[in-house]
Amino acid sequence: MNQPTEPKADKSGVRRHNLSLVLRTVHDAGETTRAAVAARVGLTRPAVSSLVEQLLDLGFLVESGKTFSGQAGRPGTVLKPAGTGPAGLGVEINVAYVAVCLVDLNGADRIRRSVRLDNRAADAPEVLARAAGVAAEALAEAAALGLHPTGAALALPGLVSGGTVRQAPNLGWHGVPAEELFGDALAALRPAAGRLPVASDNEANMAALAELRFGTPGTPRTFLHLTGETGVGGAVVVHGELLRGAHGFAGEIGHLVVDAEGPRCRCGSRGCLEQYAGQAALLRAADATDVDDLAARAEREDPRARAALAEAGRMLGRALSGAVNLLDPEAVVLGGIYPRLMPWLAPAVTAELAERVVSGLWPADALRLRAASPATDAARGAAALVLHDILADPLAHTR
Repeated sequence: MNQPTEPKADKSGVRRHNLSLVLRTVHDAGETTRAAVAARVGLTRPAVSSLVEQLLDLGFLVESGKTFSGQAGRPGTVLKPAGTGPAGLGVEINVAYVAVCLVDLNGADRIRRSVRLDNRAADAPEVLARAAGVAAEALAEAAALGLHPTGAALALPGLVSGGTVRQAPNLGWHGVPAEELFGDALAALRPAAGRLPVASDNEANMAALAELRFGTPGTPRTFLHLTGETGVGGAVVVHGELLRGAHGFAGEIGHLVVDAEGPRCRCGSRGCLEQYAGQAALLRAADATDVDDLAARAEREDPRARAALAEAGRMLGRALSGAVNLLDPEAVVLGGIYPRLMPWLAPAVTAELAERVVSGLWPADALRLRAASPATDAARGAAALVLHDILADPLAHTR
């Protein structure tokens, strides 16, 4: 029996797809011409010109001078993504702060706000209302810049699925409908603006997206990403896509047990990685007040600070070697607090990887362990998630 075929796209559906194709091509190039886009996407020049004109009219693209190829013929008009109009808003909620980032279609970080807050001292609705307040301030600033975010994305520290935080041990959250609560609070602060669509994901996934899309050129397409904050978050990127697992919870390396007889973790288990390599555990072991104090003590060769960092590095290497053996990534990227502490963490991590990874591809001099790129934090990754949706279907994000 023949299987039913999917319905063919109608004329408007094909055009919608091609608008996205052209916009993504210009976005990826940064600056290009109609002729270069046509050559890249395989459409005729008249077809590309028609699509470009529509994207110009809708405010997704702008023209910027002329370019000369050195060959005969008229110079081409340079196209690039607009610096005003549609944009993405990312909001990171962590244990000790709320961060907001607004990114335009060029991928430029246009607005950034960070507010120190003890989010463990408040219940979930209050924390999400605080975050909505910070976001509302950023949206007011965006309007003055001619930017109008088409959606917001939340980066949250825990198991996130279907808009709900299933479990966030370091915040004490269980079954919190974060998207709904945040969306309600933001709409109440901006009654005339209409409700902004809200998405959400784990903060480590968002940070990995930021590394993938905004990281240093040459960032591999398959890597493990760890974020060190109060706890330890992890994400897995395979061929440029997040590996989410059956329920969206893949990457929870912070709760991988590295010592079955170790200290009790907030998740209920014992000896989890974050009990050795999370920020709280590191500061406690080193008797340091904050990460800068810890780094300063390590620079002065304080024995307690050096010992705490060496132990954290060993436990990180132990956990990572198992993940590397299982997943075979090209690199491991350490973000959050770890780049600041890399001089003292990296030797122990690389030694463990060199000893335990069975492929033989991770010797100490392989340079597969690297610090995250500057400004590739979870808030920016969340904004990039909204940006991705705009590029995928620009017509769905017109005003």
